[in-house]
Amino acid sequence: MTWVLANLDRLLSLTLEHLYFSVIPVVLGLVLAIPIGWAAGLRPAVRAVLVNVSGLLYTVPSIALFVLMPVVLGTQIRSQVNVFAALTIYTLALLVRTVADGLSAVPSGVVDAATAMGYGRVRRFLEVELPLAVPVIVAGLRVAAASTVSLVTVAALVGFANLGSLFTDGFQRDIPQSVVAGIVLVLLVALVLDRIIVYVGRLLTPWTRVTSRPARVVARPASPEVAP
Repeated sequence: MTWVLANLDRLLSLTLEHLYFSVIPVVLGLVLAIPIGWAAGLRPAVRAVLVNVSGLLYTVPSIALFVLMPVVLGTQIRSQVNVFAALTIYTLALLVRTVADGLSAVPSGVVDAATAMGYGRVRRFLEVELPLAVPVIVAGLRVAAASTVSLVTVAALVGFANLGSLFTDGFQRDIPQSVVAGIVLVLLVALVLDRIIVYVGRLLTPWTRVTSRPARVVARPASPEVAP
C-alpha cells in the first residue's frame, strides 16, 4: 500500500493512457464492423469470406502485428497509429461475426413488414435491422472491449506507456506491488468500459427495459349463499 500511495500520480497517468489506447480502437472497430457485418449478411458467399478472414486476423500474435504495422502503414515505429491500427484490427476481427449474427437474428417478418411499408435497403437497415440487432452487438462489443483492454498491456513491450508498464517494471525491478497494482487497475478499466457499454446499450434499446409489476389481487367479498 505504501508503494501505491507514493506512486499515485504515475498510476493515474498510466490508467488514462490505458483508457486512451483502449477506447479509440474499440470505437473504430465498431464503426468499421457495422457496414462490413451488413455486407456479410447480403450473400452467404460474402459472409463466409468476410467472417473467415476476420477470424484469421485475430490469430495473428499481437507482438508481431505491432511490429508489422510500421512496415504496412509506412509510419514511424514509435507512432501511436501503429497501436491503434493493430488493436482496431483485433476489435474488427471479433465484431464482424457479431454484427452479422445480430442482423441475421432480426425476424424475417419484421424485415418483410418494413419492406412492405416502403423502406429502402439502407433505411431499413438503419431504422429497423440495426436497432433490433443492438443487444447482440452490445454483447459482442463487451467481449471486444475486454480483449482490447488486455491487449493494450502488450504495447508496453514496444515502448508505449500504459498499465502494462507496471508489469514490465515490476518484474524487472522486483516490485510485486507494481504488478499487483497493474492487474487491479487493468481489471477496473475493463469493468468501467463494460458498464459504460451496457449503459449505452440500454439507452439505445428502451423497449427492452420492461418493468414487470406484480399483479394486484383484489379481494372480493364472498357472495351469499342462496337458500333453496
